Formats: sequence, C-alpha cells, structure tokens
Amino acid sequence: MRNEPLCLVQEPARATPVRAEVDVLVVGAGPAGVIAAMAAAEGGLSVALVEGRSFVGGNLTIGLPVLGFLSQKGKPIIAGLPQKFIDRLKVEHAASEHRPCPLHVSLTLVEPEAVKSVAMEMLRECGVDVMLYSMFTDVVMDGDRIRGVLIESKAGREAILARVVVDCTGDADVAVRAGVPCEKGDEQGGMQPPTLMFCMVGVDTEKLRRCLRNAPETYRVDFIPPAYFGQNDRFIVVGLRQQIQAAQAAGLVIATERTILITGLRQGDVWVNMTRVKGVDGTNPRSLAVGETEARRQISDIVRYLIEYVPGFEQAHFSKAAPFLGIRETRRIVGRYVMTRDDVLSCRRFDDAIAVASYPIDLHRPDDNDCTLEWCGDCYDIPYRSLLPGGVMNLLVAGRCISTTHEAMAAIRVMSTCMATGEAAGRAAAMAVRGEGLPARIDVAVLRAELVARGGYLRGLSPD
Repeated sequence: MRNEPLCLVQEPARATPVRAEVDVLVVGAGPAGVIAAMAAAEGGLSVALVEGRSFVGGNLTIGLPVLGFLSQKGKPIIAGLPQKFIDRLKVEHAASEHRPCPLHVSLTLVEPEAVKSVAMEMLRECGVDVMLYSMFTDVVMDGDRIRGVLIESKAGREAILARVVVDCTGDADVAVRAGVPCEKGDEQGGMQPPTLMFCMVGVDTEKLRRCLRNAPETYRVDFIPPAYFGQNDRFIVVGLRQQIQAAQAAGLVIATERTILITGLRQGDVWVNMTRVKGVDGTNPRSLAVGETEARRQISDIVRYLIEYVPGFEQAHFSKAAPFLGIRETRRIVGRYVMTRDDVLSCRRFDDAIAVASYPIDLHRPDDNDCTLEWCGDCYDIPYRSLLPGGVMNLLVAGRCISTTHEAMAAIRVMSTCMATGEAAGRAAAMAVRGEGLPARIDVAVLRAELVARGGYLRGLSPD
C-alpha cells in the first residue's frame, strides 16, 4: 500500500516548547521499553518513557503468552528484571510458572489487564516519568547525535531532550527518522502477517484437554505429544488442521491452516491466535486500518468454527478482542552486527553477548497461511553490537527491531527476548550517561558483569 502523500503543505517555522530534559529517554512502552526504562532508572538517573497509547505493556496486554523464558533444555535463561516483573505479576496471581512446551520451548501465561497496572507501579517505583497519550513524531538531530525527540499529544507539539535515547518502538521509528539504515521484511519486502488476538469465555478446557490427550488421531496437534495435555491443565494448542479443513468445506472462511489456542489464567478463558491478514505493513496507518478491519471481520467465522468443531467450546462465547493488532515484523535496523539465521541455528556465542535466547526461528510466511519452525537444540547469544545502530552515536535499539536478518528476527521477536534486550539497552544507556554519553564506547565487559550481578543470565558468567 502506497505511503506517499498526494501533495505537500508548507508549514510555517515554529518554536516548540520543551516538555522535559532527561538523562535517558525510552520511546515505546512495550515489553522491551518497560524493562529498559526500569533498568536505566535504577541508578537514580532521570528517565522518561514515551508511549502513544493509554497504557504500558504493549504486546504483553493482548492475550499472548510469554515464550522463551526457558531454554530448549528446560533451563532458565531469561532472568534479571524480566523475571522480577513476572514475580510481581505472580504476587497478583497474574502470571503462571514457566512451563516447558514441546513446540514453543516454554510458556508463561500473564493476565493482560494486570500487566498494565503492575508495569506502571514498577515504573513509578523506579522514578520513571511515564508519558502516555504522547505520540513520537520526529527527532531533533545535532550532527550525529539525537538532541531530543518531538511528540504530539492533546497539548500539541512538544520536545523532550535527552543525553541517550533508546528506541523500543518495535518498528525502529526513532532510528529511521534519525537516518539509521533499516530493512523491512524478506528479500521481496514481504513481512510476517499480523494477528488480532481475541478471547473466548465459558470454554470447558478440561474437555478440550481430555480430547487432545485421549483422541490424538481425531484431534491432531503439531509436534506436541498427547501426554503433554495429560500433564498440563494450562496449555497451548497448535494444529487441529482436519477440523479447520472440515469447517472450510462447510463454507466457513478461516484464513489460517492451524488452530492456535492458549488457555488463560482465569477458568474458562481461552485466547485465540487465528486471525491472519497478509500484506499488512505495520509502518503504514492505512495498511494497519485495512488489517484491523479485515481481522475483525474474520473473528465471526472463527468463533463459529470453534463452537461447532472444537470440543469444549460448545457453550463458549466471544468476550473481547485485543486493543490492537499483534505485529510480528516491520523494520529492523542495520547495526554494527547483523544477526543471521546461522547464528541462531549454530547456537553461536559472542564475546559481547548481552542476552541468551533459545526460541526457534518461527516464521509465519508472508505469502501463504502456514509457518515453519527451526530449532537450534540449545541456546544462542545476542550481541551488544546488534543494539547499536550505525551513524547515530547516542542511540540504542531494543526489542524486535534490533539488527538481524528476516529469519533471525523470527527467533528473537518473542517477548522474553525483547525484555532481555531492553534490560541490556537500559543499563548500557545509564553507563553511557555516566561516561561520554556514547553507548558504543562503554566497556561491554562491565555491562555484562552488571547484568549478571543484577540477576541476569549470560553463558560463561552465570552459574550453569
């Protein structure tokens, strides 16, 4: 979909008021941004967090489970601040234990509404200035540094000045406006299709679990053995392809080949990950509007399918849809190191590793209705250099838009890994402020030691 304007309007020059001046500014309050802001503020620096929505948490609030806290060998590898956040949710009975999953490595259920309030409480406790309803629009450059950013809100156009900026927008919005080279999608520009999550209530999850355990030939799932459903009362279902085919033959329009269901923390709640809109560009508002409209249109047939073809849904009904589309892929920066598919599948180690991940290459293909998964068998490192964009000296990037290839991004895009890169970026930003204000010049060995001292996990430094 075209994003070029029909014509141009010349705006008059104007003086923009400065809303705040801080040490570290984090843009985007999703999983990476929330953790980055907490990490940067722990040492007493002034930190602001800008978010265009009315709440913090991003994709943690749309009904998705958090994948990848454990390795493929069942070992905890995401720790530090991300784990502290999960622990706080547990106090509110709003998070599960990390449960091994044959398909998605590990599964951690969270209650979306609790995420919003708990994350805000933790940010306030750290002294972060959380700026909601404030849309990032542009950067203020001074040579090769970002002097600050421009935001738009009901108060009009304002500036926020900062010594170091952390881009946690997921779309590399700050980086691209600062002139950082970015890539988008595969070699043809195709991006993984988004999903609008929605919740069904009144589901007999015990009946569903029994059928998956006792009748695996009728209710076939991908990769997950029947015994898994006998051992877990909260679970994820990926498969039931025969049931979808039967529904499609009966005239229902289902845009995916697989049923994807995640049981919620509340009894009878099931989150559904089945809407699918190909060709959506998450950086184009017109395309997003088309995707949102189409995804909502798909929900009615999916609800009918679940009630008529999937055991346990007979008395269930639609409850709510997520507040926004779940975007899997948009821009990725070209940083000082570009992580590759081979780095993931070869379990590569890096001397400047700032996080460890284990999630597979989970690629929802742009041009059809299915996906592929490739596992590495253990863990791989994420290097600090992939958080450093070229050409802008006081900018860090965290989350799914770090420097990777299309295939590697399909592995590092899950929320646990995004939170881990957020913590590294936040701590690196704080270190830079205390030095020359240049993230590329910090001592990465000191950063790695601090991450481990604060409870994080890094291979070679943490106890195995």
